[in-house]
Amino acid sequence: MLSAEKKAYVELHIAVLLFGFTAILGDLISLSAVELVWYRVLIAGISFLFFFRVRNTLKKMPRELVLKYLGIGAIAALHWVTFFGAIKLANASVALVCLATTSFMTSIMEPIIVKRPFYWYETALSILIIPGMVLIVQSLEADFYLGMIVGFISAFLAATFGILNKKMITRSDPLTISAIEMGGAYLFISILLIILWGMGNTVNLNPSFSDWIYILVLALLCTTLAYALSLKALNHLSAFATALTINLEPIYGILLAIVILKDHHELSTQFYIGGAMILLAVFSYPVVNKRFRKKTYSS
Repeated sequence: MLSAEKKAYVELHIAVLLFGFTAILGDLISLSAVELVWYRVLIAGISFLFFFRVRNTLKKMPRELVLKYLGIGAIAALHWVTFFGAIKLANASVALVCLATTSFMTSIMEPIIVKRPFYWYETALSILIIPGMVLIVQSLEADFYLGMIVGFISAFLAATFGILNKKMITRSDPLTISAIEMGGAYLFISILLIILWGMGNTVNLNPSFSDWIYILVLALLCTTLAYALSLKALNHLSAFATALTINLEPIYGILLAIVILKDHHELSTQFYIGGAMILLAVFSYPVVNKRFRKKTYSS
């Protein structure tokens, strides 16, 4: 029987595989990043309300706590908008690779926000990811640079979102947290759409039939299921361990792009070397963490 920690890693990897698929869907859906996210959080938020535990817990939750989760949901919305924005400005591979810097940002930010000890080996493992990322994006054309910048902003927001969730995860159950955060994301994106419309921008909320299929998969599988699994895993894993495992998202996502979008013609040997370096850092973390934590406790 799997231990709680090992089960959490399995759940997290399933979630990351689903998260990797979001980049493919973001490329396939014709809507803009903001419109896409609006539908994603609307459908996902409604789906969470079908869980009896969510409705029951929401009635008993203090208003102050609800407001905090709504705020975290707004950060999640910004992360998704910038992530899909990076896909539209560059491509799925660039957006996914930029997201790999999340663990590096988390290793610096988490000790400050959560007030836990700083572990030097977390940063060391994060630094191993950077050369791999550089190798993957080295051949990018200048037209993709704006997409890279937006992708890095998305990674920063993902790190912030993950740390705050870790800090607040014990205050309620993962499904209820997910439902409230989706509500916060929906409110934030709705306000953003109104502002964009008021500024004279075209807002298209009429997806095509194929867009509807992709949106439903994105909302129900790649959001509701993946989001709940990742939050549940946070009960047994640190925000850093979670962020480092999420660095598999570029690998999963680009491998899916090879099969579905036929992107393998655009990949070079550098990509595989860079991907191997990211994988090394991801799979090294549980071993290194266990070894150094034992040394800390025994000293």
